[in-house]
Amino acid sequence: MTEPTSEFRSRKYYCIDSKVSACRRGFKTLGGYQQHHNAIHIEPLCPTHPRQHPFVNDENEPEEIPQGAYFTYHPVLDGTPYQPPDHPPHPEHDTWHPFPSHGHFELANFIFHHNQMPAKQKDDLMQTHGHPPFNSDTHLYNTIDSISSHDVQWQSLSLQHPDFEILQNDPNAAPWKHVEYDLLQNQLSNPEFAGGIDYALQQVFGEQGQRVWTDLMTGNWAWGQCNTLADDPDCHGAMFMPVILGSDKTTVSIATGQNDYYPLYVSASNLHNNIHPIPKTERGHNRSKEFQNFRCHLFHVSLQAILESFCHAMEKPEIVKCADGHYQRAVYGLGPYIADYPEQLLLLCINLDGTQCGRRSHLHTRTLKQAYFPHADVHELLAPDILHQIIKGTFKDHLIKWVDEYLVITYGEAQAKLIWADIDHRIAVVPSFLGLRQFPQGQGFKQWMGDDSKALIKVFLPAIAGHVPDKMVQAISDLTALDAALLCFHDKPNGISLPRQHSLCHYCHLIQQFGAPNGLCSSLTESKHHKAVKEPWRRSSGYLALGQMLVTNQHLDKLAQFWAKKFAAGLLSQPLLPTNTIPINSDSIGDLNDENCQDGEDLADAFADEEDNTEVIVQLAKIRVFHLPTRLQAIGQLIGVLNLHGLVCQFLHDQRNPDHHIPGHEMNVSLCPDFNGKVHVFHSAVASFYAPSNICGVHGMLRHVIHSTPTWHNGPAHHDCVFVEHDPTLPGFQSLYVAQVILFFSFHFCGVDYPCVLVRWFQTIGDQPCPNTGIWMVEPEFDVDGQRLISVIHLDTILHPAHLIPIYGNDYIDHDMQHSDSLLAFVAFYVNKFSDYHAFEIAF
Repeated sequence: MTEPTSEFRSRKYYCIDSKVSACRRGFKTLGGYQQHHNAIHIEPLCPTHPRQHPFVNDENEPEEIPQGAYFTYHPVLDGTPYQPPDHPPHPEHDTWHPFPSHGHFELANFIFHHNQMPAKQKDDLMQTHGHPPFNSDTHLYNTIDSISSHDVQWQSLSLQHPDFEILQNDPNAAPWKHVEYDLLQNQLSNPEFAGGIDYALQQVFGEQGQRVWTDLMTGNWAWGQCNTLADDPDCHGAMFMPVILGSDKTTVSIATGQNDYYPLYVSASNLHNNIHPIPKTERGHNRSKEFQNFRCHLFHVSLQAILESFCHAMEKPEIVKCADGHYQRAVYGLGPYIADYPEQLLLLCINLDGTQCGRRSHLHTRTLKQAYFPHADVHELLAPDILHQIIKGTFKDHLIKWVDEYLVITYGEAQAKLIWADIDHRIAVVPSFLGLRQFPQGQGFKQWMGDDSKALIKVFLPAIAGHVPDKMVQAISDLTALDAALLCFHDKPNGISLPRQHSLCHYCHLIQQFGAPNGLCSSLTESKHHKAVKEPWRRSSGYLALGQMLVTNQHLDKLAQFWAKKFAAGLLSQPLLPTNTIPINSDSIGDLNDENCQDGEDLADAFADEEDNTEVIVQLAKIRVFHLPTRLQAIGQLIGVLNLHGLVCQFLHDQRNPDHHIPGHEMNVSLCPDFNGKVHVFHSAVASFYAPSNICGVHGMLRHVIHSTPTWHNGPAHHDCVFVEHDPTLPGFQSLYVAQVILFFSFHFCGVDYPCVLVRWFQTIGDQPCPNTGIWMVEPEFDVDGQRLISVIHLDTILHPAHLIPIYGNDYIDHDMQHSDSLLAFVAFYVNKFSDYHAFEIAF
């Protein structure tokens, strides 16, 4: 007997929330959409942006300093919109030209961009249709090539040795002199950037009037460039556009012949992707001084060719159409260059080949500056590189090795291995935290990646405390005395060469020049390699791959440009909708009725309260736990808190009598409001808040899930810790309590809904952070009977998730311990201030 097959269920509900660009997610049930909305589209009220304050340049005129955070625009280059003369419009084709319809474009974009289907599979797919949308893979490629490319221009240049023709027939000439090197250039503008461009520079000041440097457009360098350009009346009212460059060599395959590429990434209001040639030669020639000089010369000639299109607009503005559709008079400036240490040496024409080098000369730099790039000095444009200078250079290559060498010298190699094993286990048992990766094997992995080092930094300090001297812990933790520590380092005897650590001397100055260094890190260029170089190479045949990579990138860019233009025109605001589907906008939720609710949930409980005007929203999960008891006595017995009913009564006393002279925890339970009604239990809550690094920006939405569940992924229980509001008038961590969540629940009493949290309390150790690590410490708090102090608090008092790391002491820890046991197994904890940016800001 043939088993009945389930009927195919199409997606009936599509999200078209205008607040999230092109969400367009589809769901089979309304309940699925509700979960998506609660996870993605709930946003608290954005904090008030700093107010604009007019720039005052007259020293004789007293400046009135406003209260709170504020910013000022540059008084001359202020990005005044420009209205150009009327131009005849370009003839418009059909709406979806060159695609026959919306569906044809969506299919082409899915096959070529999202799925990256090989050509043969594309052709096979078309054979499965009676009337295929494309006749073959070639038809698909030709259609993409037919996309109008007014803004997408590719150029190809060939470079060669000056004696190429003379040495072409010379068998004794080095092979690298016979080769032509291809340079590929692409320019792409994208309407998706609308609303994300700063048209004028800003000076931003914080709540206490202190200067705030967040990104390049708030730094001193860009402001100084505008002051120089302001001497030219033609630049008044123009928009200054710094051109940020970054380069980093990448290898796509070692087994097939060390295929290296040298992409150059250029970012302005338009996005540029370029690929440098990398000259290669036989091993007998690759260390020759002549070949090294040729590589350096080829690098600079390539830069000159790529940036030549900017030169005419580095002193006089040119009219550009911006992503928002308006015109601006733009003047470009050669901005900071993102590169790791080898690329910086190449850029500065410094050759470190082991021979004695003389003093570097600025003649070549001045020549380039005077001839090609006005107002540019490469020696002041080298950007700080957090990835290679701090995360890898200082932490991995220096501090980790320093600790290892100390252990070997002090205890011997055999004992040092045992200590490292204990350090690894300490790292492995760190309690889990959202966004903080676990290290089940500690730090002993073979190949370190940037993300590994970033995550390990956050937990490394508590792990070594107790195994190394306190002064070593202080040296690693004392980043606040950066200048003093570096000055002390440079006073040491000569013979120590740490170029990456030396770069830290310039960090304070470079942050003031270019803003927060995370915006100019080589991790940005490395993250682009996968999409710009490695994926196109894998889609090629591997033979003469560069041209095939060019075609692939060109197709992807054309599809991206086409998608962006159609989305900006509103043609992609709704997905392709089959019959009997409902596009849902958060503004029209009330139009839905209970008949559309497939899973019987109450729509009123599925969406956030739009009237909540707090900057931080903490909400219980929208789906309660159905298999647990609904009465306090039974729940208390299940979780081992037998006095749960009394704790809830004391909580109600505080809620209904906030000014009572006796707090609830001291009140006799018999005198408190009595509750014996129905209770709903939840396994998680969501904290949503804005934590922008740029206080004048529009981005920075963060969301943390706080878990309290008896089993996590079929494993042990997972109970997160949280910061709870204490006294907002106190600074930093002193204004907070730390607690561990035992239970999320809610109930209805006297017409009021109470979302509640049952917590275990921790108390602060001392009134100062740990003198060695600089981290606050807490310990479990006990009542008069010696039992863990537990109470019920309102959900709104939770401010942010907290991450605790055990204070391990000097002893080795039990190897059977798991990370899920840590919060109950140790007697004291560090409050990890490195868990995430927002925790550091609010608590430390």
